Amino acid sequence: MSINLSNKLQVAQRVHAIEPFRVMEMVKAAGDMRRGGIDVISMSVGEPDFTAPDVVAHAAMEAIKGGVTQYTDSLGLRELREAIAGHYAKVHGLDIDPRRIVVTAGASAGLLLACAALIGEGDEVLMPDPCYPCNRHFVSSFGGKPVLVPAAAEDRYQLTAAHVAATWSERTRGVLVASPSNPTGTSMTPEQLQAMLAAVRARGGFAIIDEIYQGLSYDHQPVSALALDENVITVNSFSKYFSMTGWRLGWLVVPDCLAPTFEKLAQNLFICAPTVAQQAALACFTPEALATYEERRREFQRRRDYLVPALVDLGFEVPVMPDGAFYVYADISKLAHPQAQDSTAFCWSVLKEAHVAIVPGDDFGFAAPARHVRFSYATKQERIEEALARLRAFLGR
Repeated sequence: MSINLSNKLQVAQRVHAIEPFRVMEMVKAAGDMRRGGIDVISMSVGEPDFTAPDVVAHAAMEAIKGGVTQYTDSLGLRELREAIAGHYAKVHGLDIDPRRIVVTAGASAGLLLACAALIGEGDEVLMPDPCYPCNRHFVSSFGGKPVLVPAAAEDRYQLTAAHVAATWSERTRGVLVASPSNPTGTSMTPEQLQAMLAAVRARGGFAIIDEIYQGLSYDHQPVSALALDENVITVNSFSKYFSMTGWRLGWLVVPDCLAPTFEKLAQNLFICAPTVAQQAALACFTPEALATYEERRREFQRRRDYLVPALVDLGFEVPVMPDGAFYVYADISKLAHPQAQDSTAFCWSVLKEAHVAIVPGDDFGFAAPARHVRFSYATKQERIEEALARLRAFLGR
């Protein structure tokens, strides 16, 4: 079905199920203010302030100089898939056959491929509320129906086996979850993840697990869903831990029986992921690059350990300590501020008056979004300290 626009062009009905990405609206407004000469501190967008290490950038330049820029196999460079498999062996002790790895044009392309492969018209997919907003739009784009299940702080804002049992219907096909999560920065415990996967498996459903922030885990060794269930589909990325956001490179690990399906879809929808980015990513797994990434992970942890207590001191509530990614999901409802019951109005006031960009909860679902805001600490420590000083003044503390 389509909708007529001025009797000239028609837009498909599915477009109207996709809401604006409010994070990016905040980013645009902050950019306009900067161009007007205002110093705005960004704690909104989920993008590391670090960029690719020199060894990775050098590998990209060498690929360009050498003319290594033609299409690759639709599943990705064999060498890169082998390097990713080796990374799973080293970090998680898992033996992943490289033929199960699909290199994609970012994690978003991986999620689109997974939805294209698994979701039919009217199929329901469970996901926690709050969650990354694009996830529900990926599902809608292929005719599915995202079902957001309110997840409380005591559940670490994650989907549980009890949620699956209570919400599963005859139209439900599977679940889509992220661990660690955007916007909360919280991971599922291994026990919680295992129980949730068992509940899905008992109902014959699929599980898509977004693990793009797993490299940025702080309080424990992360457990990949691949260690618990060989039939899950995991999504990962070179954007966050590997600091390559604009390079648009990610990967999937899929069950062996589905590899031909994903190859066929990748051939038709994307041809292949960017070749230069793939060549550069080979250098991500060198000892030099991995040492850099680990130091950056420790720096993110230091920022978290500074930011969370400082926010609590200002009156924000953080009921669950984020253990990964670079986000804090904070409750503003007890702040002594006239807009503390409306996170959207609160965030716009913070931007206009304190010149700090943070994100309202209404981007991430429907479970009490007016009470919540998301802070990103993917910015330099001194800027975080200055942002907190501005918030203190803004709140009259």
